[in-house]
Amino acid sequence: MPRAGLDPATVVAAGAALADEVGLTNLTMGLLAERLNVRTPSLYKHVSGQEDLSRRIAVLALNEVADAIGGAIQGYAGRDALAAAAHAFRAFVLNHPGRYAATIGLEPSDPSDPDDPLITAAQRSLGTFRAVLRGYEIGEADMDHALRMLRTLCHGFATLQAAHGFQMSADIEESFEWLIAFTDRGLRAM
Repeated sequence: MPRAGLDPATVVAAGAALADEVGLTNLTMGLLAERLNVRTPSLYKHVSGQEDLSRRIAVLALNEVADAIGGAIQGYAGRDALAAAAHAFRAFVLNHPGRYAATIGLEPSDPSDPDDPLITAAQRSLGTFRAVLRGYEIGEADMDHALRMLRTLCHGFATLQAAHGFQMSADIEESFEWLIAFTDRGLRAM
């Protein structure tokens, strides 16, 4: 019988918070059980194992980043929307490195299943970047390329910063603003 107050959403939220603290690669079912003050077998009533937990954390993170970007870009277009989205994405990655790490390299269990929560969450997340790109004159034929470019720039900068990968003397905030301005110029030139 499942413990009162413990359900899949609670287990996943606790797993996501713990992944942010200790890193996704250090998150184990045993550590999560300890955090929730239950025995490890109790977790298997709510998630089927480590892979299922990571997958559910990825879905949570993709939905959270979609909410963060979607909220940030409300009422903005063009460069202002681009800057708001880039800042929201970067803040999410820096504040939630473990749960964001869960989103990298995951593939849907069945790519043809439109109801797969991972596919739905990924589409929501990409939809926020697509909304940003609507402020530019990008043809549908180039939209996938533009989406990949925008996500790559945001992901690359944020993950490098989170890993302390910027050792140069230039101010990181100035570099980020430079990246946004460069991206805006490139998108307007399309």
